[in-house]
Order: sequence, then structure tokens, then C-alpha cells
Amino acid sequence: MIDLYTWTTPNGRKISIMLEETGFDYTTHAINIMKDEQFAPDFLAISPNNKIPAIVDRDTGQSMFESGAILLYLAEKSGKFLPSDPAARWSAMEWLMWQMGGFGPMLGQAHYFIKYNPDLSPPASERFGKEAARLYGVLDRRLADAQFLAGDYSIADIATFPWAARFEWHRVDLNQFPNVLRWYREIAARPAVQKGFNVPKEIKIPVA
Repeated sequence: MIDLYTWTTPNGRKISIMLEETGFDYTTHAINIMKDEQFAPDFLAISPNNKIPAIVDRDTGQSMFESGAILLYLAEKSGKFLPSDPAARWSAMEWLMWQMGGFGPMLGQAHYFIKYNPDLSPPASERFGKEAARLYGVLDRRLADAQFLAGDYSIADIATFPWAARFEWHRVDLNQFPNVLRWYREIAARPAVQKGFNVPKEIKIPVA
């Protein structure tokens, strides 16, 4: 049994999707970041950075924070979604790090400046809008050569999809990125993705 501490953000959805895909039993604990519940001392003991998601594996006593680390932990524990072939494994690692270092943080800035504060700083809105489009272009070129980011469906796709699911927030038309659109629809159709996306409360996957 795994305790999942999460909220309805792309990073939170990565882990609930992964847990659904692996079939692990888990209990969800909603951490409402809109009410600053992530700063509670009990949660701080699990997640020193005061960010969701975090997990506690009751089988091992291991607690984990940071979504990329949790995905790697669950992949190792389950033996799923991280290839054993060295070349494919490193490809999955590359694209996971790309999401963690670029596709997530830059799109997070796009959320702040484009969706929530469009008039705060026009130069920032322009900068992160252009960067969002550039990153979707990187994703599209990769998916022109592979069905999924590492060839087969992996933690790299699980990490990237919930961020792409906010394409409307990024003012991105997925029709301009046909390979991303094909990949997005294929992943969105997976039952485990649909179930995991609605944790800890129901918010449907945007249709593309």
C-alpha cells in the first residue's frame, strides 16, 4: 500500500497516473495547495520542499518527494515503464529530465504570465509563450520518429502528458503539432490515464 499526497496539478497527476498504470494499491491524501496545506508540519516531514506530490511506501517505509524521483522509484518497484535495454533506458531518462528541467518549469511560467497575469509583464508573456511553442516543437519532432518518447510507453510520457494536457493554458493549438496531437490522443485514451487524471478530484482530460 502506498500513501499518495497530491493535488490537481500536472506534477501530482504524474504519480496518480503511474500508480494506476502499475496497479499498486494506494490511498490518496488531498493536499489543497490553494489553502497552503503543503506547509503543514506533518507534510513537511514527508516533503521537505513543501511541494506535492509525495508518497510513503508502507511496504518499505520509504518516503519520497519530487515527481521525477517518485516515478523512478515506482518504475523500479514495479518493473514497468522504464526499459531494461540500456539505450532505451537512457532515452527514457533523457526525456524525463527534459520534462523535469524544461517542459514543466517553462510551461509553469507560461501559466503564471499568460493565463493568470497576462497584463503583468508583456515581455514575460511573450517570452514564455514563445518558449512554450518551441518546446512543443521539440516534442513534435521527437514524436515524428517514435510512437512514444522512449520508443515504448514509459515514465517519460507519463511525466510529460499532464503538462501537455494544459495546452489551452499555453495558447497552443495542437493541430499545429500533429505528432504531439496523435501522441496526446493515444495517451488520453488509456483507462489508467483517465482514472489517474481525476485524482484527487474529478477534472476531465481536455479534448484535443
